[in-house]
Amino acid sequence: MPKGPNGQKRPTDGNQLAKMIADLATGDVSEATNMRDSAKADLSRKGGAKGGIVRAARLTPEQRSEAAKLAAQARWRRNED
Repeated sequence: MPKGPNGQKRPTDGNQLAKMIADLATGDVSEATNMRDSAKADLSRKGGAKGGIVRAARLTPEQRSEAAKLAAQARWRRNED
């Protein structure tokens, strides 16, 4: 997907891109809105990565083992198809 000067995602469809440019020109939408959305995504990604580590630390060894077994079974099922 094309990116703007500050890394914002731009629509690939010509009509959607034209509308976005018109909205930016008229002030209906600002570049800051797009940057804010990407900042939210970055924070969300960072929190999601941290969440798995915290969850694993809170589980007992038996619970972690059971979760690992279920994950391995799911991977094997997916590879059988």
